Formats: sequence, structure tokens, C-alpha cells
Amino acid sequence: MTESKISENIEEYLEVLYRNGSNGEQVSTTQLSKDLGIAPGSVTQMLKKLEDLGYITYTPYKGAILTDEGMKIAQKITRKHRILEKFLLDILKVKEENIHDQACEMEHTLSDEAERALCTMMHHPDLCPDDNIIPACDFDFESCQQCYSQKDFDQVINRKFNLLSISELNSNTEGTISFVRGNDELLEEINDAGIKVGQHIKYEYNDNQVGNHYLVTIDDEEFNIPSEMAHNIFIKV
Repeated sequence: MTESKISENIEEYLEVLYRNGSNGEQVSTTQLSKDLGIAPGSVTQMLKKLEDLGYITYTPYKGAILTDEGMKIAQKITRKHRILEKFLLDILKVKEENIHDQACEMEHTLSDEAERALCTMMHHPDLCPDDNIIPACDFDFESCQQCYSQKDFDQVINRKFNLLSISELNSNTEGTISFVRGNDELLEEINDAGIKVGQHIKYEYNDNQVGNHYLVTIDDEEFNIPSEMAHNIFIKV
């Protein structure tokens, strides 16, 4: 389904669901009502509609979980919002207290091409001003180098599956490394560490982890990955 066919209201719901349950967590009606400032009864009606559209799985009195299709849309709109916040604060020097509302107004009309241009101009940012992960783009690249070298945007195709960064994974999660983000220096650092697209990765929280590091197993070898890398290594789970 194309973005133009999705209402702003639906995008807002999916964005809040993603913010509270990006890794398959169930989000309660109460939480949605609080975040959206909408009465619980109205939220319940919308959740039923979203389930009919195939965007969520809804369990009455418990909450909702994004489906793969719902996750795809939610990641896309969340990515645009967080990139716009970064752009408004760092480039346009808009007051920090104003950037969220302005990004909300702009995110629904920002084209994929403009999103890609902003990402490139800001050297592939990984965190928004609130230190939340900026989701990966949905373009079918294995790295930002491939994106940068593709000059004809009309030839770019979309990835068919969703990604999560290592720093977004739940414990006891495994999958395949499918995308690495960052400038040439960071990509080279990740490559030199022996981490490459196509490798199998497993993350299991360990009490021995130190600071902002993630102890993972990649192709049967243990790695202690710092957060600046973990934010930018994306997994198909």
C-alpha cells in the first residue's frame, strides 16, 4: 500500500504503537489514549479499524501489536519524524521545544526522495535529538555507500522486509545482518571488526555486559559491540 493512501490519523496511531512497541511488545489502549490525548472508547474503535486493515493484531482489554505491514508504515513515518527533528534542530536551529510539533506537521508530506536527501546531507544520522533510534530507510541497499552511489532515484526499489537495529532487539533474538548505516569511516570500522551483511546474529542479554555495549554472537563468534555501532547494524528478525 502506498503512503498516499494512508491517512495522517492512521499514521499517527501506528507511530505511537511503534514508539511503545517497536519490537513486538503489546501496547495497551490506556497507553495509546494517554499518548494521543484521545478517549479510550475512540482508541478502541480505531484499533478495530486498524486490525481490519491488517496493520495490527488487537486483543480486547490487552492491547495491540503491529503486524509486519503495520511495522513497515510505522517505521517509515517514525523515520521521517526523527530525521526532521534532527534537521530542524541541527541545521535550521529551530528551538528544541518547538521541533516535535513542527516535525509532526511536516512528516506526512515529506517525500521519500526528500527524506533520502536529508539523510545524505546530515551524514546518515542514527539518533534524533531525544536519543531515540532513527529507523533504517526502506530502500533496498546493504549500506549507505550503495545509496550514495545511486544517482537515479527512480531506479531505487524498496526493501520487502522490516529491520531493527541491534540496540532495539529484545533478549533472545536472532536474525540476519541485512543493512549497515553510517559514513565511510563508521562502515569501515564495522567491516574491520569482521561484521558483514549476511551473517547470522544472536542477541541475549548478559549480566556481564559493560556500559553501552551489546554482547552478541555472530556466526558463532562473540562480539562486544559499542552502542555507536549497535545503533547502525540492522537485523532482519
